[in-house]
Amino acid sequence: MSRRVALEGSHAVAEAVRMANVDVIASYPITPQTHIPERLAEMVANGELDAEYIPVESEHSAMSACVGAAAVGARAFNTTSGQGLELMHEVLYVASSMRYPTVMAICNRGLSAPLSVWADHSDAMAVRDTGWIQVFCQNNQEVFDMTLWAFRVGEDPRVLFPVMVYLDGFTLSHVIEPVNLPQQEEVDRFLPKLQYRFALNPDNPMTHGAFGPPDIYTEAKIAQEVAFRKSKEVLLQGWKEFGDIFGRYYYPVELYKAENAKTLLVLQGSLSETAKLVVDKRRESGEPVGLIYLRLWRPFPLHEFRQAVKDVDTLIIFDRCISFGGPGGPVCSEIRSALYDMERRPKVVGFVGGLGGRDVSVGDFEHVIDRGREVAKKGSEEIFETVGVRGEVVGIRG
Repeated sequence: MSRRVALEGSHAVAEAVRMANVDVIASYPITPQTHIPERLAEMVANGELDAEYIPVESEHSAMSACVGAAAVGARAFNTTSGQGLELMHEVLYVASSMRYPTVMAICNRGLSAPLSVWADHSDAMAVRDTGWIQVFCQNNQEVFDMTLWAFRVGEDPRVLFPVMVYLDGFTLSHVIEPVNLPQQEEVDRFLPKLQYRFALNPDNPMTHGAFGPPDIYTEAKIAQEVAFRKSKEVLLQGWKEFGDIFGRYYYPVELYKAENAKTLLVLQGSLSETAKLVVDKRRESGEPVGLIYLRLWRPFPLHEFRQAVKDVDTLIIFDRCISFGGPGGPVCSEIRSALYDMERRPKVVGFVGGLGGRDVSVGDFEHVIDRGREVAKKGSEEIFETVGVRGEVVGIRG
C-alpha cells in the first residue's frame, strides 16, 4: 500500500533518492535546488539514509565526485540548477562518454545575464547534447517517479548512461503537492542493487578514459551514439515495469485530449498543466484542440512523435528558451527537423515565453492557440513569436 503525503518537489526528489538507497551524494547548493541537498544531508545525519555525503566547493567538483563514485560501482546522485549546471558542463561529457550511470535532478533556472533564480529551460537546452538521458516532469508525483525510474534504466547493463530529471525551479521544487510514496519493498522489487561490471578495482586493473587519438576517437563516439539510441527501448520497458508495479504508466510522448485533434500544443515541464485547462475549455466548446507533452527529450522519441502528429494539421510549439540567432526555439527547431521528411507533415508554429520565470497564464495559452492557428493558415514573416513581452516587438524575423 502506498501512502499519500504532501511534499514539495525538492523533498519528493530526496525521498526517491532515499528509497533508492544511494551510496554517494555529492552536491553544491544553488537556488532553487538547495532544498534537495539540505534534505538529503539531514537524512544522512539522522541515519535515515546510509550514504556518503560529500560536501564540495563547487558544482564542477560535485559532478567530478559522482564520476569517481560511479567509476568504482557506487550508486551516485547529484543535483543542481542553472549556472551550477553550466559550471559542471565539461564533466557531463565525461559521465556519459564513460558510461557512468549517475542520476542528477535539475531544478530548472534561467541563465544570466541578467541574473535570475526563476525557472525557464535555458539551462536544460544548454546541455541537451551532452549524451545524458533527459526527461521533463509536469508535477511532483512525476518528480518522485522519474527519479526512481532514472536509477532503474540508467543502471541497466544494456544502457549504462547517466540520467537528468528536470523539474521547474520554484514552480515544482518549492510547491507542495500530494505525492503517493510506495512501500520500500516495492521499490526494491523495481530497483535492484547496482552491479556495475566495469567498476575500477585495484585487484583487477583496467583503464577508463585514456587518451584517444584521431584513429579511434570517431569510432568511440559513433559507438556511444549507437548505444545511446538503442537505450530507448530499455527506457520504454522501464516505464512499463514501473506501471506494472506502482500503477502509474508513463510514455515518452504523452497525448492529452488529442483524439481527432487538428491542432496540438507541444510543451515540456509544469506549464503543460496550465495549458491543459485551456485544452479542456476548447474541447468543451467543440474545438479539435489537444496537447502533446514531450517527456523524453534525449534520446529524442522520433518514431513516437511522428506517429502522434501524422493526422494533425497544426503543431504549436511553446519554448521556454531562446536559441539566439537560430531558426526558432530549441524544441521548435528540433521538431521541424524531426518532421521534415514526413510524407504528410503538419504546419509548425513557434512561440517563446515564460523566460526567467515570467508567468504564463491561461489567457496567454488562449492567445497562443488562436494566433498559432492564424499563422498556420495565413503565414507570417516571423520565425517565432513571443508571449507576454512588453513593448512593440512581438515577433522575431530572420
